Amino acid sequence: MRTTGIAVTGFWTGAACVLLGAAAAFGQAGQGSDGQVPAPTPSASSFPCEEDEKFREFDFWVGEWDVHTADGKLAGKNVIESSQRGCVLIESWNGAGGSSGISMNYLDKTSDEWVQVWTDAGGSQIVVRGGLTDSGMLLEGQIHYVSNGVTAPFRGLWTLQPDGRVRQFFEQSDDGGKTWKPWFEGFYTRVGAGVNDGGSG
Repeated sequence: MRTTGIAVTGFWTGAACVLLGAAAAFGQAGQGSDGQVPAPTPSASSFPCEEDEKFREFDFWVGEWDVHTADGKLAGKNVIESSQRGCVLIESWNGAGGSSGISMNYLDKTSDEWVQVWTDAGGSQIVVRGGLTDSGMLLEGQIHYVSNGVTAPFRGLWTLQPDGRVRQFFEQSDDGGKTWKPWFEGFYTRVGAGVNDGGSG
């Protein structure tokens, strides 16, 4: 009986050593140098915006730009960056006269419409949506002025020019959309590309 007890004890002792060794090996393989278990690496399908060509429709606006009015005067500088693995464009505007503003631009897949949400230091808030047309990226909605509480119909058109510039044309309506008046017209030239004459090109 004593011999059998020793054999059984030896069996369980050996099994425990095997299990402890396996656990230690698993821990070493699953942990990083800091002792933390790394998060699983996302597969390509985890970034659907990169795989959907429709998210590239506004990429002609991506870049670092000098912006001039139609008469050639410098209006400011604008940087548009693709962010979140191609899911959103972030705009950072700095006007020549000290103005500043930012916008977020993204494709709303529930409607397949592009959306821009803009706000600036002067209290202008713009929310427009739409899509790519034969004339360019056309977004329509409204502008709200925090300073006086006025809200009005608003629209913007971004058009890639043959020479590589981008024309941005904003309009506002003061009669509910019956008539429109220019709000801003700017011609985007990539930084370092040189400045062309003003005009629609």
